[in-house]
Amino acid sequence: MDSEGSRRCISSLDADEIFENLTQEERLTVSIPVQDDGTPASCHMFSYPQFHLLSNSSSPSEVALVQCQNGWEYDNSMFISTLATQWDLVCDKRALSRLTTTIFFIGVMFGAAAFGSLSAMFGRKPMLLVSYMLGMGFGLCSTFSSSFVMFAVLRFFTGFTITGSVIISTILNVEWVSIEHRKLVGVIDSLSWTFAFMSFPLIAYFIREWRWLTVAISLPTVTAIITWWWVPESARWLIANGRVDKAHYYLHKCAVMNRKQEVTVSIKPENLAKIIVTDRGNRKYSYLDLVRTPKMRRLTLLTGITWFAVATVAYGISFNISSFGLNMYLTQFVYGAIEIPAKMSNYYLLDKFGRRVTQAGSLLFVGISLMINIFIPKDQWVGRTVVAVLGKGFAVAAFCTIVLYSSELYPTVLRQNGMGYNSFLSRLGACLAPLVLLLDSFWGHFSQTILCSVALIASVVAWQLPETRDRCLPETIEDVEGTRKNLIKDHDKQEDEEKMTTNEPNEDH
Repeated sequence: MDSEGSRRCISSLDADEIFENLTQEERLTVSIPVQDDGTPASCHMFSYPQFHLLSNSSSPSEVALVQCQNGWEYDNSMFISTLATQWDLVCDKRALSRLTTTIFFIGVMFGAAAFGSLSAMFGRKPMLLVSYMLGMGFGLCSTFSSSFVMFAVLRFFTGFTITGSVIISTILNVEWVSIEHRKLVGVIDSLSWTFAFMSFPLIAYFIREWRWLTVAISLPTVTAIITWWWVPESARWLIANGRVDKAHYYLHKCAVMNRKQEVTVSIKPENLAKIIVTDRGNRKYSYLDLVRTPKMRRLTLLTGITWFAVATVAYGISFNISSFGLNMYLTQFVYGAIEIPAKMSNYYLLDKFGRRVTQAGSLLFVGISLMINIFIPKDQWVGRTVVAVLGKGFAVAAFCTIVLYSSELYPTVLRQNGMGYNSFLSRLGACLAPLVLLLDSFWGHFSQTILCSVALIASVVAWQLPETRDRCLPETIEDVEGTRKNLIKDHDKQEDEEKMTTNEPNEDH
């Protein structure tokens, strides 16, 4: 609905009975100037009727034009109503329509940081339900918006709350599966996004009124709320927080479900309490713990840069990919379908080459693709589109990898905080991507050069991260710093000393 041909100014003569003898076409002729392509102008009209145009098709260039004075008439062949038609977010207000996406991502950005901290404090499962219910609630409430400002505020809170379900479900998946199945779960989790993206244009094709479309894409959350009752709390989080009895309960259910009942014989609550030997106590971890120690600080810096770069490049390519010449619905469907082979191949790459090589390599090929497109003439749109699609595929692979990779790098006590921090930077990159594309007004290849540079720099940064393939998840900060073994040895030594001290008086007696 933002295209110039999708609307026109309402003629100033439409409501005047004096000119009722004029046909609709004649009223448009004397009221609305014609664009170069022969269609009525979308944002301007003559300051006064040009009746001479009824006999002479040409109009003098010095005729004064003004902004549309009587509103717009919209082409409803594609949509019945949109945000733009609801509140006339066109012409000089056109930026407001695009602003809703930025507002939503800002909400997602701050929501990621908030839910990362809250789920680390109160548990994965409770905050997952909060995210589901509030996200759906704000989404449905936005359909009752009586003004654009009200809608924008509700979109912010929708993004703020719904992002919790994204980062929390990812963490739960990683913390509950075995080492050999983490990559499979990560790819399946990422593919769910792809299939949802592909289903959206199908839903929008049949529901073309924005309020009912919002309802249609919000209500599936009910399914997630129902299935939430069968979602177990993270046993790793429970153990890290001293709730070993509850962790034992979930581990026993897991063993029964996997037909490994014999394993539960050796799993006792008192044994689980010894898994993590730290000064945890009642201590509450925060985002500051991401930078308190040297290796955690380095890990936080490297993953943060990588997440920001991956999001900036991925969204920059998506926003800048040229059309395939298909209609809007089919184009969106194809954009989603492109991700399937990229993510399926990612499963093989993660197993064959590991996380670090896959992450750095995919970013390297993204940069190469962007670099090639800089030198392909813009009139060769077929070649540019093919290279852009390949770049998008590599960017999708990079995004799929970094989510799994980061969740394996951070320790259990800080995993949710780490993912919240990284998701925050990711959404910041998504917000900046459209601004990067605006730089093309200064030089045609400016945005491509910047995105290429960002991808290549991120490839070098990702190469500095440690490999996590076939490795156990770290549980504490000490695991990351490499000091946990010493702590365990000191703990065992202290226990032995206590036993000796207790026995010595008995021996003397």
